Amino acid sequence: MPDQRALHEPFHEMARQHEADRLGMIIFLASEAMLFGGLFAAAMALRFLHPADYVASSAHLKLWLGTANTAILLTSSLMAAVAVEAARSGGARLAGLALAAAILVALLFLGIKGYEYLGEYREGLVPGLANSHFESRTQQLFMNFYFVSTGLHALHVIGGITLLGLAAFRRAAREDRNAVLIGNVALYWHLVDIIWVLLYPTLYLPGVS
Repeated sequence: MPDQRALHEPFHEMARQHEADRLGMIIFLASEAMLFGGLFAAAMALRFLHPADYVASSAHLKLWLGTANTAILLTSSLMAAVAVEAARSGGARLAGLALAAAILVALLFLGIKGYEYLGEYREGLVPGLANSHFESRTQQLFMNFYFVSTGLHALHVIGGITLLGLAAFRRAAREDRNAVLIGNVALYWHLVDIIWVLLYPTLYLPGVS
């Protein structure tokens, strides 16, 4: 099936336009990686300066919820990869189903994260609220990092769901053998997945005895 994307100026070849699309996405993803890189650097500094308090603070998080969300997000990322391969092989229907599955699993991730936030609110672990209570200054800093990093990640998940939906409902994208749109969306979604895979050991595993 021929490529259904229109050729735009200043490009004179569709292949060059595809390369530019991919390069633009890679540059964008690099900027996102640098954003979260700063947060991870802050977490490393906090753990290096206050190792015992950092571990004690991590123990307040629910490991089983973090573990479940890790498996869930990895599954969603797998579905996005299936969608790319399906589009490239001409399986438009399978690509659409895989994208829909990725969206549903991602929504489950957000649901579990919301449930986790609710539990932490009830325990008084949310900084800045009247009922907040912390055993040490390090615990407060840890929870600040936890909510900033996971909240920012959740916003990226919402953005990824929007992009996955856009790819799923655009027939031209699903029938594009070059998988330009679906491929770029999948790249973004894989980055969201990788960020969580790094957040998981940074936040949840230090408190495991």
